[in-house]
This record gives sequence, C-alpha cells and structure tokens, in this order.
Amino acid sequence: MAPFVALLSSFLLLLGIGSLGWSYFDDWHTALQGAVAVMFLLTASAHWGKRRPDLIRMVPPAFPRPNLIVTITGYLEIAGAIGILIPMMSLAASIGLFLMLIAMFPANIFAARNRLSIGGKPVPRLAVRTILQLVFIGAVVLASPWFGG
Repeated sequence: MAPFVALLSSFLLLLGIGSLGWSYFDDWHTALQGAVAVMFLLTASAHWGKRRPDLIRMVPPAFPRPNLIVTITGYLEIAGAIGILIPMMSLAASIGLFLMLIAMFPANIFAARNRLSIGGKPVPRLAVRTILQLVFIGAVVLASPWFGG
C-alpha cells in the first residue's frame, strides 16, 4: 500500500508545486512522471533494506536465484524512475517499467496466495494487489510520452 500512497501523495504534491510556479510540474503529465519516479525509487529501496528477505520469499520457486532477481529488479526500478524523467529516455523507461510490472506480477500472486508478509505486515489479498498493479500500470502508461507533451 505504501507505493500507492507514495504515488498519489507525490502526484498531488507535485501538482501543487507546479501551481505555485515551478513550471516543470505545471501540468498533470510531468507531475505524474515525477510521482511514478518517486514510487519506483521507494519500491527500489526495499530491494536492499530490511524488507529484502521478504521480497526474496515472494519470488515463486520456479524462478532460479531469487536474490539476483530482487537485485536486478531493484536496479531496473531505479533506472526506470530516472529514465521516465528524461525526455529522450522517457518512452524506453515507460515501456520497460510497464513490462517489468507485468513480469513481476507472478510474485504478487505467489505472495497473496501464500499469505506472505512484507515488513511484518501481511501482503494485500490478490484482488487488492491486482487492482494496485493495474493502477501502477495505468500510471506508467499515462506518464509515457504517448500521453504528454
């Protein structure tokens, strides 16, 4: 739920900053790009912190080297967060983030079905995780150059 809160609150904050005169965030699209970046930087931070063992447990057993998968996806989240803010890289970043969200969804299914926890808190049920994943995918798509500028 924290990534959703980060996405929504940073979007509203950046829109507010834009309305106060910071011209970079004076439209919904750049504010959403910034919010997507904040969300992915937040989620990437869990890949090396105290929640790392929880993320490793989320990787379905069919996938080899879950620790490496968690590390690689963390780096990809950082790259996507930075890339979505750079006009020349924004399209590639949004496509990459979109594909990564789809590729990581089996881990969400596995975590929900096995009632795993992250940071000592149970993961949301599958229906909630599916809705959140669709919101994140929608945010990435709307933050892409296809919808802005």
